[in-house]
Amino acid sequence: MSLLLCNLGKLFTLKASPSPLFRHSIIELALPKTSLTLTFSPSLTDSDLKNLGPVQFLMKLNQACEASFKQCLGQILKEQGDNDEIACVIYDEYMSLSKAAAKEFQLPSVVFSTTSATAFLCRSVIAKVNADKFLIDMKDLELQDKLFPGLHPLRYKDLPTSAFGPIESIPRVYSETVNTGTASAVIINTANCLESSSLARLQRQLQVPVYPIGPLHIAAFAPSSLIEEDRSCIEWLNMQKPTSVIYISLGSLALMEAKDMLEMAWGLSNSNQHFLWVIRPGSIPASEWTESLPEEFTKLVSERGYIVKWAPQMEVLKHPAVGGFWSHCGWNSTLESIGEGVPMICRPFTGDQKVNARYLENVWRIGVQLEGELEKEVVERAVKRLLVDEEGAYMRKRAIELKEKLESSVRSGGSSCSSLDDFINSLKMKSSI
Repeated sequence: MSLLLCNLGKLFTLKASPSPLFRHSIIELALPKTSLTLTFSPSLTDSDLKNLGPVQFLMKLNQACEASFKQCLGQILKEQGDNDEIACVIYDEYMSLSKAAAKEFQLPSVVFSTTSATAFLCRSVIAKVNADKFLIDMKDLELQDKLFPGLHPLRYKDLPTSAFGPIESIPRVYSETVNTGTASAVIINTANCLESSSLARLQRQLQVPVYPIGPLHIAAFAPSSLIEEDRSCIEWLNMQKPTSVIYISLGSLALMEAKDMLEMAWGLSNSNQHFLWVIRPGSIPASEWTESLPEEFTKLVSERGYIVKWAPQMEVLKHPAVGGFWSHCGWNSTLESIGEGVPMICRPFTGDQKVNARYLENVWRIGVQLEGELEKEVVERAVKRLLVDEEGAYMRKRAIELKEKLESSVRSGGSSCSSLDDFINSLKMKSSI
């Protein structure tokens, strides 16, 4: 948000270290206008993450950092000049440690949700249900395919629970993330054209204004990668025909068993379609990279496939050769794919990915969701549906229509652009009081 709001003077953004799993318990306080970054590290280690798990670690991190953050923010406020006013504190919804400090120093605080509005709504609903009943229902196998009350078209198994922690902790964590408390607003990286009903419902439920200002990667930001990108895949794409390649990347967290990798390879090979496959180092349990896979795997992917450890995703999705994206359906990847008009094969792993996958298939109708065990026949059929069949052509048409709507939303006069203007004006009003 810093580049968008630099005209307000100093704007604090609070973020955790780059890893989504908080592998290094470092918090950065960024003051964009002055290019000042202050970093402090609480007494939490990688072994704490391993022992506690990411969900419990996150809860402990918020507790451990609250006092340090308050002290650091107080020091900066003490040293700032008369013309160096801080406009507000913007914090990630999972980093609730900033609430107390912002309140103590009477600074406006703003919750920043990097997931979809629908996922935020799900967390809001889960936070309000009876915790014991929720746990019983989520473990009831007969309920998993049934619609969750009030969240159509989401089923019980689509709810954003975590693969990284016990389900018992979910209601408590979500009660923190959706508790706006003393926050003056919520900003969300989404657009009204994608989630109008969820945004309207959130606006009714929350006690503060909700501002959809995305997609941010289209509006203002050049995405950066924490993993070295292999650009040789662009040269390979240049040799392929338009919309003839399926791009496969399951993000920075998902793990995949060797047997599933082999089933995928068989299905991709049998589809007779070209594919660019990102296999992240460490994504196969007990394996550094692909060395644990049988020789059969190499033979299957060698004819039509191209394997890299990481790819420049935005550039890949823009490439005319790419006709589909097999994804874990993280919100950033989902927005990036829709933003380039690329339909998706959905294989969610955890959290809000399941919500996004359900919406891609059933609401936006630009996705094919793969559920249950991966089998080569299922993989082959999904790839052909996307790249060969008329159904895939229809989904591509739908995706391009959504792309055009997203681009319009961030232009001057568009819904997201106007929402950002409203947000900035609200801060100006508060600062003038």
